[in-house]
Amino acid sequence: MTILVIAEHTNAALAPATLNTVAAAAKIGGDIHVLVAGAACGAAAEAAAKIAGVAKVLVADNAAFAHQLPENVAPLVAELAQGASPAAYSHILAAATSNGKNILPRVAAQLDVDQISEIIAVESADTFKRPIYAGNAIATVQSSAAVKVITVRSTGFDPVAAEGGSAAVEAVSTGADAGKSAFVGEELAKSDRPELTAAKIVVSGGRGMQNGDNFKHLYALADKLGAAVGASRAAVDAGFVPNDMQVGQTGKIVAPQLYIAVGISGAIQHLAGMKDSKVIVAINKDEEAPIFQVADYGLVADLFEAIPELEKLV
Repeated sequence: MTILVIAEHTNAALAPATLNTVAAAAKIGGDIHVLVAGAACGAAAEAAAKIAGVAKVLVADNAAFAHQLPENVAPLVAELAQGASPAAYSHILAAATSNGKNILPRVAAQLDVDQISEIIAVESADTFKRPIYAGNAIATVQSSAAVKVITVRSTGFDPVAAEGGSAAVEAVSTGADAGKSAFVGEELAKSDRPELTAAKIVVSGGRGMQNGDNFKHLYALADKLGAAVGASRAAVDAGFVPNDMQVGQTGKIVAPQLYIAVGISGAIQHLAGMKDSKVIVAINKDEEAPIFQVADYGLVADLFEAIPELEKLV
């Protein structure tokens, strides 16, 4: 049994979610191969070769993969999966990120198998657990597909060590531009704060912040804590902050060591994105707010009084 993990990377470096995905692969068992598809992605491939438990790294260095367009990457993955036999790989895994969610459904369609989405636990080589109904229930799913195509919710698995491995690196010559899409451009948000999904501490604001200017209080607290700043969908929809800060079922899934929810009522869609945090602190003036049901520590107070006081104590 051999498992193919699709690396999440920026060509220059691996994303932390790759380590969580390899951890999920290790629980399935068998040899683990990692595919690094990109352009001038040697540094990412070298980092992948050092991951503990990885047996081989496949490098597809091609201009067609520079921006990991799914229309180009999916045929490559499907071809590698089929190999010289009906199933060269028993499992294909990717992190449940925008890239993973773009690529793997296309792979599953090309292989004519079903996809299992956002697993949080491995029961056996063919049985997995995944959240449904915004995380209010956990489904146990068993697949009889010849190739199991799976996205992994990174918060469900502790990452493997990024060092200690010595995997063989093999170049993959296959792959070409499918001509179905083209990369136009991107706008990257620049911040000195940690990336939201990788931060150990996250401070999030909700509709209770009242407007975008008031997020300055959270930014000041986050800077002292070395934290990332997030927001609820209500705050994003109200235009307080950009949507790349959204935490929740339709935003980013986070599981930091400490999550501070400020002015967030706690709709189930938001809870689905942060309830796996190790410690949850809620600050809300409404003592009946649902957020207090999942919080380890709750403070019923006016956030505009509590946050400045908290900042002074940090």
